[in-house]
Amino acid sequence: MKILKQIPNIITSLNILCGCVAILFAISGDLITASFFVFLGIFFDFFDGLAARLLKAQSEVGLQLDSLADVITSGVAPGVVMYQMLNLSYFHQMQTLTETFSLEGWNVSFKNYLPLIGLLIVIASAYRLAKFNVDTRQTSGFIGLPTPANALLILSLPLILQFQYSELAETIILNRWFLIGMTLLSCILLNAEIPLFALKYKTWDFKSNAVRYIFLIICVVLLVLLKFLAIPFIILLYILLSLFTRRTPRSHKKH
Repeated sequence: MKILKQIPNIITSLNILCGCVAILFAISGDLITASFFVFLGIFFDFFDGLAARLLKAQSEVGLQLDSLADVITSGVAPGVVMYQMLNLSYFHQMQTLTETFSLEGWNVSFKNYLPLIGLLIVIASAYRLAKFNVDTRQTSGFIGLPTPANALLILSLPLILQFQYSELAETIILNRWFLIGMTLLSCILLNAEIPLFALKYKTWDFKSNAVRYIFLIICVVLLVLLKFLAIPFIILLYILLSLFTRRTPRSHKKH
């Protein structure tokens, strides 16, 4: 039935909707709700490809729609969140400056323009997805950090501050140089020539999926022990395991 063939695109459209809602909340300053909708969008992003394979509904339209959804949910939304985090770092700095250190005449420029560095994530994500659509090497894995993984890394920052607050976490995360470094690092990782494995199972046996099963088990343990603080460690583990089992992926189209 033709309607069944549209199910993957409907799921992708839900991803787009979640991304748009996340952006609206991020602009209003509600980074926690924005993070929730990005997570929900990434959930839909995982299942649209799965549905496409199960229903044998892969199509060029689906591939392009999926990339557009990722630009919104895993590109624009985390970019706006990083912009807001840099704004927060500005106000945090103003609260901790001594009275003898004045930024008068410069802090206005910093407040208005420096946080725009966070939007580099949007550009890097869009460029990464454009390369993915024309790359003939990616079928069983990725080259460069996938945009959803990068979005999780960025969105873990406000979640850690909100739900696992400590003075150390506040000092590190609300340091503008740390946030700028995170922004530049994420842009590099998105487009780096690093082969990374994908969580796609052609079979369910342990031998051919050992790395994936080990990764998922460690992820569960880290999430239970560290909660949102586990996300940066999970991304690091993902990269290290991929480098350890390095293999250049082949051609891939999602649906």
